[in-house]
Amino acid sequence: MSVSYTGEVRPGGPSDVRTLDEVVIRKASVGGMDNNAYLVTCRRSGEQLLVDAAADPERLLELVREGASSARLTTVVTTHRHPDHHGALESVVAVTGAVTAAGAADADALPVPVRRRLDHGDVLLVGHAALEVIALRGHTPGSVALAYREPASVRSPDAVARRVHLLTGDSLFPGGPGRTTTPDDFRSLMTDLVERVFDVFDDATWVYPGHGRDTTLGAERPHLDAWWARGW
Repeated sequence: MSVSYTGEVRPGGPSDVRTLDEVVIRKASVGGMDNNAYLVTCRRSGEQLLVDAAADPERLLELVREGASSARLTTVVTTHRHPDHHGALESVVAVTGAVTAAGAADADALPVPVRRRLDHGDVLLVGHAALEVIALRGHTPGSVALAYREPASVRSPDAVARRVHLLTGDSLFPGGPGRTTTPDDFRSLMTDLVERVFDVFDDATWVYPGHGRDTTLGAERPHLDAWWARGW
């Protein structure tokens, strides 16, 4: 376990850990495509939510055990339908009995029944913490992000009052939006990113993407016009 949060992890290596007042966020890289999996643990209840059971179920179950002395994984959210983001989903759910959740338009493409079909504006609870569902259509029709907002007053060294933590799957990376295959899909994704992310959240918002290092909205905002112009 790392001492401080850097936002960068290596496949098979230790998880990166950010300890906030209400939750702990753990990041691990798994599989041949270096997918990021994120475990959100409520510090009061011990309940856990896993974002993208991408690969290597043994490593992901180890991540769950890191998050709580008694594993209490209650929900697994799949950010979108692409196979590299749900390769371990069936195994993780079989072991833990966790509820599966995914964007409504992608749910039928997953390898297990999705018990909770997510729409824009839905809220997922992890113990005492709430994560807002943000639909970001374009990378896939049902791609979703999750937004967690820190409380008004904070005590933990890593915490900042009201800061948003945004888990974006493959819809937003350092340097631009996720891959799209048609001009209409690109316009859809960019419009959702502008209207539902950049116009809503401030520059301090921390972005946790589906691959690679983290970023902030402040680092990416100056490049929006360039993304529109290049078309990808």
